[in-house]
Amino acid sequence: ADLSMEEESDTRKINNSFLRDHNYATEADIISTVEFNSSGELLATGDKGGRVVVFQREQESKSQPQRRGEYNVYSTFQSHEPEFDYLKSLEIEEKINKIKWLPQQNAAYFLLSTNDKTVKLWKISERDKRPEGYNLKDEDGRIRDPSTITSLRVPVLQPMDLMVEATARRVFSNAHTYHINSISVNSDLQTFISTDDLRINLWNLEITDRSFNIVDIKPANMEELTEVITSAEFHPQECNTFAYSSSKGSIRLCDMRQAALCDKHCKYFEEPEDPSTRSFFSEIISSISDVKFSHSGRYLMTRDYLTVKVWDLQMENKPLETYQVHDYLRGKLCSLYENDCIFDKFECVWNGSDSVIMTGSYNNFFRMFDRNTKRDVTLEASRENSKPRAILKPRKVCVGGKRRKDEISVDSLDFSKKILHTTWHPHENIIAVAATNNLYIFQDKVN
Repeated sequence: ADLSMEEESDTRKINNSFLRDHNYATEADIISTVEFNSSGELLATGDKGGRVVVFQREQESKSQPQRRGEYNVYSTFQSHEPEFDYLKSLEIEEKINKIKWLPQQNAAYFLLSTNDKTVKLWKISERDKRPEGYNLKDEDGRIRDPSTITSLRVPVLQPMDLMVEATARRVFSNAHTYHINSISVNSDLQTFISTDDLRINLWNLEITDRSFNIVDIKPANMEELTEVITSAEFHPQECNTFAYSSSKGSIRLCDMRQAALCDKHCKYFEEPEDPSTRSFFSEIISSISDVKFSHSGRYLMTRDYLTVKVWDLQMENKPLETYQVHDYLRGKLCSLYENDCIFDKFECVWNGSDSVIMTGSYNNFFRMFDRNTKRDVTLEASRENSKPRAILKPRKVCVGGKRRKDEISVDSLDFSKKILHTTWHPHENIIAVAATNNLYIFQDKVN
């Protein structure tokens, strides 16, 4: 995975303004989600301050073909504000937990964004003309004195500077008692699901005052609660099928045609635990933080604390492939438990052809695994190697004994620098990686 960095002055400006310098970054600037749209022309990020920033790909020019991976700020808007739940005396954070794009059907773009409680549908559209020559009002909008109107004018559209507007079209609220951890748009383009710790709700994109509860794992007695839902996603082609993962390391595949309440799964994926590696931390590290269908719809990928697993939908008893993300941390679980890092929720993504998978790690490292060649690489997203078109050098972590010059000791890894959120362009080898308050865009080496 020979990736080079794409960062020109525009992108550096982004790093210094919205994605501010690491030393001065506030909590609100920390990026909490990244997502390409279905064409890869737009890239959205959400942050802890409730803002959504949409980047647009620069049009390719014949004179500068090497700038094909440039993304510039297209639209910035405040998606969510902090709220207070007076019934429960709880603050509701404005942090954007997830963004999902709807497939484009006309000139405008639509995306769903969610915080802990409320999902919103946003329309992003362009305006480059404005109406002029009204009869009853002036250009600034003031009503004209009827006695001054002596002739009838036909209003005309005049060209103006391009404006990008973001407007909230729908607000889907009051359906979740617990925190929303994921949303997923259905392939029927009419419905989506929102998932919290104990329930999954099905919404119609046109209807905001009603949702259908399709999964409910809340026990009658909360003391009997043994697992929570951690993530859920619709199948990319079969609109009746979705999967959800649990904190116990299992994945359930459900078919909405079977029953209105999908409490009985049609497939159950779980790997039996190896008794020889059982420890106090086994249950915590087996919790799945992300589940993703492959673009083909044949495979499921899951991320737990130490590994990424690929499952074939036809084989429930064990994963098809298991990739070690940072196995060198196995001996450090005690200290990772003490500093709460063991509860970090890493995401995972497929490339466009489902042949390579990517996920994040600590020390601003991220990992790529080629499913065909079985080769893997560790790369670093950091200011030091973010010069325009700098080649990313593979990193190696050494566990013990003698450390080579190009290796990093496991004891010197920075656990405050973590890459939880990544996204891959749907058709090309362009990736976006969120490292705390900075967004990095890397692409395959050009010429």
